[in-house]
Amino acid sequence: MFDVIIAGGGPTGVMLATELRLHGVDVLVLEKDAEPTSVVRALGLHARSVEVMDQRGLVEPFLELGKQYPVGGFFAGIQKPSPEGLDTTYPFVLGIPQPIVARLLTAHAIELGVEIRRRGELVGLSQDDRGVTSELADGTELRSRYLVGCDGGRSTVRKLLGVGFPGEPAKVETLLGEMAVTASAETVNSVMAEVRKTQKRFGLGPVGDGFHRVVVPADGVAEDRTVPPTLEDFKRQLQATAGTDFGVHSPRWLSRFGDATRQAERYHVDRVLLAGDAAHIHPPMGGQGLNLGIQDAFNLGWKLAAEVNGWAPADLLDSYHAERHPVAAAVLNNTRAQAELMSPEPGPQAVRRLMSELMDFEEVNKYLIEMLIAIRIRYDFGEGHELLGKRMRDIDLKQGRLYALMHAGRGLLLDQTGRLSVAGWADRVDHVVDVSEELDVPAVLLRPDGHVAWVGEDQQDLLSHLPKWFGTAAN
Repeated sequence: MFDVIIAGGGPTGVMLATELRLHGVDVLVLEKDAEPTSVVRALGLHARSVEVMDQRGLVEPFLELGKQYPVGGFFAGIQKPSPEGLDTTYPFVLGIPQPIVARLLTAHAIELGVEIRRRGELVGLSQDDRGVTSELADGTELRSRYLVGCDGGRSTVRKLLGVGFPGEPAKVETLLGEMAVTASAETVNSVMAEVRKTQKRFGLGPVGDGFHRVVVPADGVAEDRTVPPTLEDFKRQLQATAGTDFGVHSPRWLSRFGDATRQAERYHVDRVLLAGDAAHIHPPMGGQGLNLGIQDAFNLGWKLAAEVNGWAPADLLDSYHAERHPVAAAVLNNTRAQAELMSPEPGPQAVRRLMSELMDFEEVNKYLIEMLIAIRIRYDFGEGHELLGKRMRDIDLKQGRLYALMHAGRGLLLDQTGRLSVAGWADRVDHVVDVSEELDVPAVLLRPDGHVAWVGEDQQDLLSHLPKWFGTAAN
């Protein structure tokens, strides 16, 4: 029996697997595809996801293979300068295609001992008090203590669970692909600049080797979105939208996406959980989808590991839904708003002009960008210090920096007083006595995901908060 089976080997699934392996959990990842996909649905990581990689000691290869872009202009494509004073050491968008993100995370997962089984399509499941039985397409049955569906927007796990997925179906569809063009760079740039004045779902951009990433509105919504579009579909829609097909040819891959917006009613049903697109789908405005899934995994991993390892407080696993469901609901809300602002219709265009004027106020621009890059998130831990529930940004310490202390995925007491103790929880929480000019409180207790669980300097008060997140003290 495995401790955890994860259905889906994309970035969300392998990120979750790496988090579980940090705590010694026996993990199997099932991926139905025989080979990694070359389709580039997401183009980069926002600040919070880059922080996540840094907190686990993974950030360097991402930074080396990615390209840093300003964060201005990411809200509905409204071009504004990047806000000043963002609360992160990574105030940029890291341009790095989704297949590279998946490749880096997969390599790390394998290095940690994760088993990844390709051609492993899950087609059935049942659960009881002791675990979950997963049925594969080849007739194999596997047992695990827990199962997590990270298997995308058409999630088999979610459907088998019978979890509702309310929301709105796709009303418009967009074609997406990589292909060569014969038109000159001057022609591409001049036509694109003109068309994008009114049609924000259109664009051509070079991706290297003479190929371009092409995005163009589709002619309606396909009855079966699993069937990819053809090159002729692209030529026809480019001609209709831009007056030229740019001489596109030799496609590397072709795909389509819609603007359906849905969210699972529950992320947790007994021993089965949902994460990533299996739990929420939305239009790609603002580039939030990949990041949202990675951050789901980062929230869930240590909690599920605590459950498997037997020290989780009674409601710890339930806090995954309680914390992440509202976050995704907020993303669905802002992508709906952005989609409206990108409509070429006169009414939405009038609202877009007004929003552009409002974003000239630095406070508005900063609020919207911090929302998109997920550094405004504050989980509801009840009343208390303003840091409570927020993720802690990386800070310099006298002996190093904060995120370098979090690679093992454990809790952390950063103690500037030198008087506190985590005795009884030392197997789950590291105690670091150090000081920082950037921290104006005596001490902070951080969960493994970097969110602030306690602020103060009183030992008894600390002892009253440790069990909430880290269970009963060891003898």
